[in-house]
Amino acid sequence: MADLLYPPVIAAARTWFKALDLRFDMRGTEHVPARGGAVLVSNHISYLDFIFTGLAARPAKRLVRFMAKDSVFRHKVSGPLMRAMKHIPVDRARGEGAYAHALDALRAGEVIGVFPEATISPSFTLKEFKSGAARLAQEARVPLVPMALWGTQRLWTKGHKRDFGRNHLPITIRVGAPVSAGPDESAPGITDRLRERVHELLEAAQRAYPAAPKNPADAWWQPAHLGGTAPSPAQAQAL
Repeated sequence: MADLLYPPVIAAARTWFKALDLRFDMRGTEHVPARGGAVLVSNHISYLDFIFTGLAARPAKRLVRFMAKDSVFRHKVSGPLMRAMKHIPVDRARGEGAYAHALDALRAGEVIGVFPEATISPSFTLKEFKSGAARLAQEARVPLVPMALWGTQRLWTKGHKRDFGRNHLPITIRVGAPVSAGPDESAPGITDRLRERVHELLEAAQRAYPAAPKNPADAWWQPAHLGGTAPSPAQAQAL
């Protein structure tokens, strides 16, 4: 039933993207394996990132099962959809069950989507990564596929109103070569390498992004180190 529902949801999302006239620049999707388990790892700057992360797996004809906070599964509308599409609820107070669920899915050949920052980064820079993605890949013996999103924060992010107008916004997606998770390497070591790779992809996405803030009031979506008015990482920690 899950895979009967998931493709129509993706089709609806793609129709919505066309209605918004989003301008996609998506590269590196060949790195998503066409079969077998994998952990797809992305930065997190928008409430809609799971949609765009999943979109990067479509050229490989893969359906991504995301790990998401359990409150989403308790919602009367999103809950049944999330469960039907085999996404994985995460209780942050008791994460062992979600970890075991994700591990079983990886061993069954599924692609699991993880945002290792755990929450949206208000600075639009990378926060520290949790080690769960590395531990999952290591234990399931599957690759980590790093990727980066840029521009998604302009649609809907923490502390800002949604912008679902037909504004022709560019969305840049970069997917990188798999990062190995060898059995003899420490999970923190793998996590450091993974974070560095996502950082490189994020910088590449930012360099390729074809738009800039129109005026000082529009600079909120640009990180401080690139001249924008988003909070610095230190300021974001205090929010």
